[in-house]
Amino acid sequence: MSEQTISGTASAARRHGDDDVRLAEQGERWLATGLSCEPADRAGAEAGVRIAYALAGLPAPKHILWLGSPAAGALGVAMLRTGQRGGRRDEHIRRALEAQGARPGELDLGRSVRPRVRTRPWAQARAALMTKLGGTGFARHWAATARRPWQQLTDQLATPLRTRIDADLAGRLSARAGQTEQVAELPQAAREALLDAIGGQHDAAWLAAFDSHPDVDGLARVAGSAGWWWAFEHVAVLTERPVAVHRDNLGRLHHGDGPALSYPDGFGLHVWSGMPITAEVAAELPHLTVERIRAEGNAEMRRVMLEHFGFDRYLRESGASKTQSDECGTLWRVTLPGDEPLVMVEVLNSSPEPDGSFRTYFLRVPPTIRTARAGVAWTFDLTEEEYVPLQQT
Repeated sequence: MSEQTISGTASAARRHGDDDVRLAEQGERWLATGLSCEPADRAGAEAGVRIAYALAGLPAPKHILWLGSPAAGALGVAMLRTGQRGGRRDEHIRRALEAQGARPGELDLGRSVRPRVRTRPWAQARAALMTKLGGTGFARHWAATARRPWQQLTDQLATPLRTRIDADLAGRLSARAGQTEQVAELPQAAREALLDAIGGQHDAAWLAAFDSHPDVDGLARVAGSAGWWWAFEHVAVLTERPVAVHRDNLGRLHHGDGPALSYPDGFGLHVWSGMPITAEVAAELPHLTVERIRAEGNAEMRRVMLEHFGFDRYLRESGASKTQSDECGTLWRVTLPGDEPLVMVEVLNSSPEPDGSFRTYFLRVPPTIRTARAGVAWTFDLTEEEYVPLQQT
């Protein structure tokens, strides 16, 4: 291979490396947009809406309305579509609409223009980038820019949010089973409205791949300024961004002291390590007892309670049985009603703490484990025979 060829190969590798860094930084910027808890930039968002309509070949909406959360947005759209005013729990939404001159039953939304405003520009931007980069190049570009924002925003945030709103609305329908069709009309219309929602800031999950592409300019401006929104012929309904987003080190929604995701109108999601929980369970977490955990009939909720309470504390306070002990530690076991037993290995850390003491750890292991040695080996993905403690560093 000639020196010129080697030099060219090295130069191309550097370019690819520089591109990867730049694209990763682009993805992180959009991820930050998707996680923003700043108050909506209403003027910027409304300008973005008008640009999105213009790019779709549509006149600007006659009315742009604002509501406090995606849940309020879905119900607000349903009120305007059906003319239903809702009950006491919906009063804040109705008042917000009326304060903006939008009384349910008196404002014509027109048909949904989401396919033209959101779906078509996305497809056009994707096709243009695919033509420019080719299949392999596009896949690399997507992985560098959008893979992480998609996982963090769509999978960990937007999907649980949509699921929770839909479940709440479905619960309202169930509670009203057997009542008049008119009473059920509002929650059903709100569930249907969820299908028309545009992600706003959560569209950053895919906008990261199409940074500065002209076809998505309007969508990008709204994403940088507001939360979920709805596009109709005559009306656009926009919503605020959250006031708080709490996540764990894996990016999952997670908070043990209030909602993990909360909006300025009071709507929120209570979540523990990515597991949605009810507000009632969330309120109990700081005050749990062994008896309350045992009494919980839902196995998933009991596991949330155990994590918050602390497995080692539960062992101490629940009368767990010491089933075996060896040079690797002590094996503890306690029965959980309607669930697999809780089995943990108590081990002493071989490295001293700064004060010279040695810390005790509890490692949860499968209920099939019968010795402490086998339990510690399992944490290293080894069999009991393969595990040689003196060779571990």
